[in-house]
Amino acid sequence: MATIRLNGELRELDIEPEMPLLWVLRDELGMTGTNFGCGIGNCGACTVHVDGNALRSCVTPVSAVEGRDITTIEGLAQVAGGANDLSPVQQAWIDYQVPQCGYCQSGMIMAASALLARNPSPTDEEIDAGITNICRCGSYPRVRKAIRALASA
Repeated sequence: MATIRLNGELRELDIEPEMPLLWVLRDELGMTGTNFGCGIGNCGACTVHVDGNALRSCVTPVSAVEGRDITTIEGLAQVAGGANDLSPVQQAWIDYQVPQCGYCQSGMIMAASALLARNPSPTDEEIDAGITNICRCGSYPRVRKAIRALASA
């Protein structure tokens, strides 16, 4: 048995402790907004928040996050207090038309949210250092534009 707090709710799971958090979220709990990309923690499509910090869930065993607060893209607005069921970062992604294909964007949004929570006015260098997610479409200029807009708001 494992116990996690997911998007504000305690969840008890009958799973193996070494099961990657990504598969717990997707297969056991139906949180399909967190995506599988590379499987080795490089691309960031699987990024979630654990205790407010961005974490790559594909390489994190559920035992490492037991009893901690986990937020997925599905719970981001609720945690951030966003209006209209969107967090400010999600709304900025729409306003600045960040996604192209969109596959990496849930992880990118989670990384940007964690960055802005710890640094509300990041420089371009801090954005580059804090957002290491890979976007095959190359939407990085729009990601930076959306983050800058939130930082100046």
